[in-house]
Amino acid sequence: MYEHILVPFDGSNTSKLGLAEAIRLARLTGGRLRLMYVIDELSFALTMDAYAGLAGDWLNVLREEGARLLDEGKSIAAASGIEADTALHDAISGKLADSVALEALQWPADVIVLGTHGRRGIGRWVLGSGAESIVRSAPVPVLLVRAPEAVAAQMPASAGTQAQAHVQVPSAALSIE
Repeated sequence: MYEHILVPFDGSNTSKLGLAEAIRLARLTGGRLRLMYVIDELSFALTMDAYAGLAGDWLNVLREEGARLLDEGKSIAAASGIEADTALHDAISGKLADSVALEALQWPADVIVLGTHGRRGIGRWVLGSGAESIVRSAPVPVLLVRAPEAVAAQMPASAGTQAQAHVQVPSAALSIE
């Protein structure tokens, strides 16, 4: 079923959640993982900004960091008894989602598993959604793993203490609880 599981991995907490879910899926299916790290235009721009004024080869810094993070993810998989290999992509003039879709086709992946922040509203608009872009361009099914803090942030503060009904009237001038 899902024997080839592609995991975009950047070392963030959300990507580690995606990796953990991919490991669980690989155990169930006898699958193997491919962890991928993408150096895209955003990561390159952020690195240049962070090291402004310092001479250096920023692309090599990003490649070294990507390789380190992929090794870390591969070690996590190996410690769980799951076979994994890695792929590092330079897509400075491209987009993360395009690199993930290309890797999914070339490997070939049966499913893509990734963590997501679950941002909504202005946060999503300002920061964008890499996960949404991947879902839209993916040639295979995508399993999104939401960060627990994203789920908790969307729950009402009174959740679990008492039931409340919220009704919003289209006029936006009136809210009944």
